Amino acid sequence: MGSKRSNPSPKAALPFRTGNKLKRQDLHVKQKKARDSQRRDERFRRKREEDRDPELRRARLAKNIPHTIDKKRVWDDVDGDGLDVSVDVEQLKRRRIEEAEAAEREGSAADEEEEHDDDVDSMLDPDSDSEKEGDAEEDEEEKSSRQRQRAASNAPSTTSTNLDLTPSSLSLKFPTLFSDEPPPVPKILITTSLNSTLHTEAQLLCTLFPNSNYVPRSSHRYGHKFSLREISKFAANREYTAVVLLKEDYKKPTGLSIVHLPHGPTCHFSIANWVEGKKLPGHGNPTNHYPELILNNFRTPLGLLTARLFLTLFPPRPELQGRQVVTLHNQRDYIFVRRHRYVFREKRETEKSVTGPDGKPVKGVEGIRAGLQELGPRFTLKLRRVDKGIGRAGSEGEDAVQWQWKAHMEKQRTRFNL
Repeated sequence: MGSKRSNPSPKAALPFRTGNKLKRQDLHVKQKKARDSQRRDERFRRKREEDRDPELRRARLAKNIPHTIDKKRVWDDVDGDGLDVSVDVEQLKRRRIEEAEAAEREGSAADEEEEHDDDVDSMLDPDSDSEKEGDAEEDEEEKSSRQRQRAASNAPSTTSTNLDLTPSSLSLKFPTLFSDEPPPVPKILITTSLNSTLHTEAQLLCTLFPNSNYVPRSSHRYGHKFSLREISKFAANREYTAVVLLKEDYKKPTGLSIVHLPHGPTCHFSIANWVEGKKLPGHGNPTNHYPELILNNFRTPLGLLTARLFLTLFPPRPELQGRQVVTLHNQRDYIFVRRHRYVFREKRETEKSVTGPDGKPVKGVEGIRAGLQELGPRFTLKLRRVDKGIGRAGSEGEDAVQWQWKAHMEKQRTRFNL
């Protein structure tokens, strides 16, 4: 029985079965060439049509939006702002503002009704109808202005982190971390676990975090093996602001604990995909300049807590002449740590212009390009536990463990914690 398709593809026109192995290989090559040629012709035909009518390109780009897991992200339908719930702090604050405005409008409407009942002769006022119409127009204008203020921009930044949206519950629970006073210049003590061999990796962390010192922990049989709580007390007495503990397994870095001094909190991370800077292709050498810090896609209360902790590890005033930037990009609860050096240069003839979300070139940067050179180290972090005090030993009690990762959290692939 023949095929009912009116326009068979070049692949269907070729025989599919043969007993000769060499023939099968030759047919496979021919089929692949036929498919590639058909796709190429279709691509160039679409390009010619879109050059004649640019509206077709905009319609195609608006329709062909990839359905990724990040776009399918779901939020918890609760009104809380604890560390164990996944809520968007921006939407939460917007919802609370709308509820407060609605309650205020209801209260004002009730007051107006009471005044209207008290004033019996107000209906005889000839200007009452005009006043009502004027009030209605003013209310509509105020409503439209509020909508314009809250409306999203044409190019919303879906990855930037706004620490001004920090819930008040976090500020009350961690007052030393979320304080209104300007943060001090960070002074960090970096150390490792007992009997560790990660001296080179710890020195690399010293180049990543400014104003940091590496103190190796003694593994001598007669030496005193200080605990993390004792080290933190020692560091706090010497005006250190944080302690970074690097853990290892099979001579590779596998964990990172960051203690905010003097009273906590302590965040425990797991490390994966550690790559030194000298092993990166085309890498550069870092300098002693204070880098710029970019925090991307931290949107929940737990994410803001993590972003604030990393913010205290870098000086608030970067040295722009060094042109160094450290990026902490959160995606699906994995924090990718990268360090680059950037340079602005002129656009080459073979490069395209920078386009916005509408597909049009961005004005003002037509002839400018930014070149990046990775400095390293490169690694990935995953938050595992948040303790209110210093370390596990110093976080005993009912309110000690603020948040802890568990295996059942990843059963729903579209729900994330950060």
